[in-house]
Amino acid sequence: MAATGLSADAEEYARRLEEQPDDQVDAWAMELLRDLSIRRGVRRVLEDFMKAAAIGPRELERVFAAGGCPPSTVGFTDAGEIMVPAVSLHCLVSGIRSQTTDGGKRLRRFLAANFLEIAYI
Repeated sequence: MAATGLSADAEEYARRLEEQPDDQVDAWAMELLRDLSIRRGVRRVLEDFMKAAAIGPRELERVFAAGGCPPSTVGFTDAGEIMVPAVSLHCLVSGIRSQTTDGGKRLRRFLAANFLEIAYI
């Protein structure tokens, strides 16, 4: 599994992610966003992404729009939680890269934080 960047434990996985090219990390992050939204729901995915990327709801709006989605598709639940269309979650990947100087690090942190989910899926 070493050639794919995968590992039996989260710490080794995080280290191996550092060795992966950005395009591979981006592809994995987009797949994970999609798969997690199916399994756990968009709200939970957004929470996990914001935590790993160290951004809040307003920054998420900016990242989402910078990734190519119309800002008008961002909304808030009755409880005030940010919500975006599930089919557009992939926009967060290019958006975080364009809006931060360390977008790759943040995406790797998102992947590593969801290591157990990756192993499950």
